[in-house]
Order: sequence, then C-alpha cells, then structure tokens
Amino acid sequence: MVLREMGNRMMHRIFVVNWWQAFLKAWESSCGAKGMATLVIPANYQFLLSPLMLKGPCLASTIQIQLQGKLVAAEKNAWPSYKYAWILISNVNGLTVDGTGGSLDGFGSSWWSCTNCQRPSAITFNSCNGLTVNYLNIINSPKAHININNCVGATFSGITIQSPADTHNTDGIDVYASKNIWIKDSTIACGDDCIAISGGSSYVNVTGCACGPGHGISVGSLGNGKSNTVEQVQVRNCNFTNTQNGARIKTYAGGSGYARGITFQEINLIQTRNPIIINQFYTNTTQSLKNGGVEVSGITFRGFRGTSMTNAAITLNCGPQGCFNIVLDRNNIVSSQQGKPASCSCKNAHGTITSSLPNCSCLLP
Repeated sequence: MVLREMGNRMMHRIFVVNWWQAFLKAWESSCGAKGMATLVIPANYQFLLSPLMLKGPCLASTIQIQLQGKLVAAEKNAWPSYKYAWILISNVNGLTVDGTGGSLDGFGSSWWSCTNCQRPSAITFNSCNGLTVNYLNIINSPKAHININNCVGATFSGITIQSPADTHNTDGIDVYASKNIWIKDSTIACGDDCIAISGGSSYVNVTGCACGPGHGISVGSLGNGKSNTVEQVQVRNCNFTNTQNGARIKTYAGGSGYARGITFQEINLIQTRNPIIINQFYTNTTQSLKNGGVEVSGITFRGFRGTSMTNAAITLNCGPQGCFNIVLDRNNIVSSQQGKPASCSCKNAHGTITSSLPNCSCLLP
C-alpha cells in the first residue's frame, strides 16, 4: 500500500495535519494482507506524526516498510500523554524496514530542556523476530533513537543517527533482552552511548560502526534490575572519535548477574576519553561496597590503536569479588596530549597482557 492521497500536486509540501490515522489504516491493511505486503511512505513528502503503535501478529507472511519520505514527530506539547516510544512496532515477525531516501525526525529539541520529563525513544522494535532494518536515518530523538527489545534474529545495517553531544540520554541503539543481533556499517553521533547492550542480551555482533560524539559502546549497566546478564558479545572494526568512552563495561556495586564472553577488537581511537574501561561502581562515586557483585569475566580488548584525550587510557575498576580472565592483547594507545604518557590503572582485576601499551603491571594473575 502506498501512503499517498493528495497526488503529485502536493509534492515537496510539508503536511501540517497529523497523519496518525492514515498511517494506522495503512498498517492495518498491510498487516492483514495475505502473503507478502509492502507499505510505501513516498518520497518528497514530510508527514507530521503523533505517537504511533504498529502491532502484530500479522496475517501477512512478511512485511516491508519502504520509508522514502520524512516523518516528523509532533512537538512535546502536542502529545496527548507520555508514550514509551514515538513509533512502536510490536510482535511483527519477518519485518523489513528499508529507509533508503527517507528519515525520522524525533523533534527532540521540544523535549531536551525538560529535565524531569519522561522522554520517549524515537522507534522501538518489541518482540520482532527475523527483523531487518537497512539505511534508516534518524535525527534528534527525545531519548534513545532505536530500542531493540526482546527480539531474536535482527540485523541493522547502514544506520545513521545524529543528535547533539550535549543531549542527555539520547543513546543511539539500545539492545535489551535480545539474542542474535547484528549491528553493522553504521554511523552514530549522539549524547550518550552510541550502542548499549543491556540485560538479558546474548550473541550480539557489532562491526564496522563509527561512534562520535557519544559515550562509546557499552555493555550494561547491569546489577540494578531483574535481568542482569550479558554474554557472547563481539565488537569489531569500529571507530571512536572524540567520545567520552570507548569500550566500556558498567555495573552497579552490589548487584547480581554476569557479563562474560565479551570481545572488543580492531578499534580505532581519535582523542577518546577512557578508551578501555570496566567500572563496577557505576553511578556510585563514593565506591561504598555491598555484598556480592556482578560477575565480570572473559573480557578481551585486542588491537586498540590511537589516542586517548586523557592519560587514563585503560581503567579496570573492579569490585571486591574481582574481574577475571581479562585479556589485553596487541594494543597501542597513546595520549593525545604532547609529553604526557598514557596510563593504566587496576583494582581487583585479574588477567593477562601481551604486547600492549600502556603497560598494565597492576593486572593480577
């Protein structure tokens, strides 16, 4: 179904009406079709859109959404009530979203100054298995740009995300409770984690992604909820430029769960703060200790190259239970500040180091 009702005479015009009802009708037609269905959002149009929920399960065996035009979120004061996401796609299997030529504008500037507001994400995929999202361009989300929640088997490729560096909690892509996820060949500039891999997630692969500005690629935070496990994560061939962190694992003091089987390799750094960091005292600046802690083990940092904006190139700040099987292999991180050496600091960290700079003599066997 082509979402076009006004004809060619309306080309290039911005629609000032709210297209929520037309989108919902088009979705119901596509979802209820027999066999394969395609929903086209046409080029050269801009659609003003209130919060939208596209729900399955669908009768259609597969659905393709072709986003060729531009969707613009209604401003904050026009929302009837708080919603978790501007666009929520839920319980739709075999979905393909092709964003070639189109874009999503979350109009986050109408939200960012409201520090006490519950802000929505731009788009959330919930319980969508066999999902493919290509060439999606998203700008200025009120909060996270993409949420992947409770999905099995999803590929995100050629994603472009952009929001200002000083916008709080505007993560690029957040992965929650999902398995067999690929994120590749994407460019993310935002005000928080470029990619965050959170509790209940496993077998997540990130490759060929560029991050900056932002807070790097993070595993966690873990230990502050019911689902506190992440395992089998591979991050490879990624670039961090002027980011607050590079590769980060963050857990709450005294939490439970584990982060294990995680590898960051072939990482390029340009003036990155905290290029490698494990922080088991996340949000706890006093580092007061509690019983227990999230298990962090089997973590590999290999082939990091480039510059650290501060001398703190490697920080392994583990809780009293310790982090184990940490591998530092063939890294070469130097300070971008002339005449200042890059350094490594450790606390309760156990592992091995091979052919790496800076030297982490503090790493325990």
